[in-house]
Amino acid sequence: MIKITDQAFDPWHELSAFQLNMRRDGEFGACANFIGTMRDLNEGAVVNGMVLEHYPGMTEKHLEKIVSEAKRKWDLLETLVIHRVGELLPNDPIVLVAVWSTHRKDAFEASRFIMEDLKSKAPFWKKEAVIDKSKGAEKNRWVEKNTCGY
Repeated sequence: MIKITDQAFDPWHELSAFQLNMRRDGEFGACANFIGTMRDLNEGAVVNGMVLEHYPGMTEKHLEKIVSEAKRKWDLLETLVIHRVGELLPNDPIVLVAVWSTHRKDAFEASRFIMEDLKSKAPFWKKEAVIDKSKGAEKNRWVEKNTCGY
């Protein structure tokens, strides 16, 4: 399942609810998940908030492609990707990637693959509200690149 939302979400609730509804008791031996939250510091600047934009339709299509590729590479039973857009504050959950498989190797590798591809290629754009130290005032700036996960 892939979900883009402009609403706050509780990743642990989403994970638990999805797993309960999978109806795969006894089939999976592993669930690897990643939860990304907003930091209050980036590139040496204090970040007070962020607006995360996306291109509806295109973003979902890209995420579906990533998940399909992961399913071809690894033996996966289920996947869940939830990504937040809109206005965010520090500590807000931004992304949940969860992968269920029979064995941990497939779950770990597929989860990382999905997350790294999502961060480096999916059509999301971040505009941060940062403190301009020279003026002591807040300004907005676009994030030009994501941090490397490897």
